[in-house]
Amino acid sequence: MQERVAHILKHHQLRVTACRKQVITFFLTQRHAIGHAELEQELEDFDRVTIYRTLNTFLEKGIVHQVPDDVGGAKYALCSDDCDEHAHQDNHVHFKCVECHKLTCIEEVGIPTITLPEGFVAMKASLLIKGVCETCGITA
Repeated sequence: MQERVAHILKHHQLRVTACRKQVITFFLTQRHAIGHAELEQELEDFDRVTIYRTLNTFLEKGIVHQVPDDVGGAKYALCSDDCDEHAHQDNHVHFKCVECHKLTCIEEVGIPTITLPEGFVAMKASLLIKGVCETCGITA
């Protein structure tokens, strides 16, 4: 896994630092989007500002994308290898489980093209679907 972490950082022309390595490693071990608070709890060696700056750098470089949440907090998920600092390829559905509250990228399902009225220009689209995830559905 450490080789993959180093590859991601080098691919995006970032220095390999302890914080960056640990943040990417944590993302790689999760199947859901992660918020700043969750990272802060997991990575006790780093203060909240360092984690915040790391997330912003990753967002700018196309390593992570922001995941919409219906409660106003920012969550992040790893981008595919196609993302870079010029464009995110995150035009996919996000799913929020109403039981465990985890947000998951559903990359197989794209956001449909919407035709807007004349004069309107779309800049970004997001689609959040709420329901019960595969894990919680087993016990529901």
